[in-house]
This record gives sequence, structure tokens and C-alpha cells, in this order.
Amino acid sequence: MRYRLVIFDFDGTLADSFPWVLRAMDDVADRFKFRRVRDGELEELRYCDAREVMRRLGVPRWKLPMIARYVRTRMAAEVDQIKLFPGAGEMIEELAATGVSLAVVSANGEPTIRSVLGPHARRISHISGGVSLFGKRGKLLRMSRLAGAPPPSVMVIGDEIRDLNAAKTARMSFGAVSWGLTRPEALALAGPDVLFARMDDIPRVLIGETSPLETVGP
Repeated sequence: MRYRLVIFDFDGTLADSFPWVLRAMDDVADRFKFRRVRDGELEELRYCDAREVMRRLGVPRWKLPMIARYVRTRMAAEVDQIKLFPGAGEMIEELAATGVSLAVVSANGEPTIRSVLGPHARRISHISGGVSLFGKRGKLLRMSRLAGAPPPSVMVIGDEIRDLNAAKTARMSFGAVSWGLTRPEALALAGPDVLFARMDDIPRVLIGETSPLETVGP
């Protein structure tokens, strides 16, 4: 296998937490005094990176730690509402069987991540939770060191442009998933190494059945 370590984002990549976010969004906006998402605006925001979303909604950066802490705590209390995407557990098991190291780096809390992963958590060598919105690069490099995998031998898999930027600045490959928060068209324009159309494309590419330079799908 080309990669020695695969680092996953969690929400929107492994876990289908977007429906929960939609239910909580207005409450979070009211609690922290930023603008609610207008009717019909959500799809437009899904083409934006995190900084642009913050600018449009009027979220000051200094409030991010408080917002993140509140969302983590609330999601942990409602963890039964969060499920893995179909096929995510099987994908983890298939990759783990090849001997590649697997890790998760996420803004979500580690207990929530382990709870949602269930029995598949045993396949994840390292989990780093509570990562700040723009603090992934340092955590990715730490995971690389822990796994003994130089950055060029690491692939990061996520659903947001900020994930891509963190991976690229850490000199790691990036695989974008088409089923998460950011629209696949926006992710494709940002220049990932591969755009995964389906969950089962991930092992196909990483095991070497499909070129990592191709956009994969049916």
C-alpha cells in the first residue's frame, strides 16, 4: 500500500452528523448571538470554506472555543442520534486488515467518537478529539509522528476545505468525500488528490485497485 497512515475526519466523513447539526443550528446561533441561516441559504453555504461561512453568519473568531465546547457537550448528551454512514464500519475493517495504521482527528469529543464507532473503534490506533476549527495541521503532524509515518506517506480523508488545507500544509495527501458538509464541486475545485464518490471507493484507491489521481465512482 502506498500509504502507511490514514487519518480520518469524523463528522461528515465517517459519521452522518449533519441532520443533528441542522436540528441544533438555530439554537446555537441564538445562544451565541450570530445570525441564523436563512431559508434556502444552506446549500449556498455548503460551497464555502469555514472562514467564509463565519464571515457570512457574523461569527467572531473569539467565540469559536465556546461554541465548539457547547456543541461537543450537547452532541455527547445526544450521541444516540449520531450514526456512522452506511458502509463506514466495513470500510474501516477492510483497511485495517491490510495493516495500514488508522487515526481520527476531529473537533468532536473522543468519547462521542468512540461511542459512534462502536466495535470499529478498536481498529483506530489514535484518536485526537476536541481539535480547534483551524488547529488540524498540528494534530495531523502529531499523528504522523506517533505512527512513525512521514507526511508524504499519510493520507487525510475529510469533507471540508479546511481539512484539505490542513493536509496540504502538512505535506500530506488529501482524499475528499462527496457525502459530507461541503459540496463535492467545491471540494474538487480546491484540488484534492482524489474525490471519493462512495464509501467503498476508499479501500479501492488505498489498496491500489484504482489510481489515486482519478476521481472515482461508479
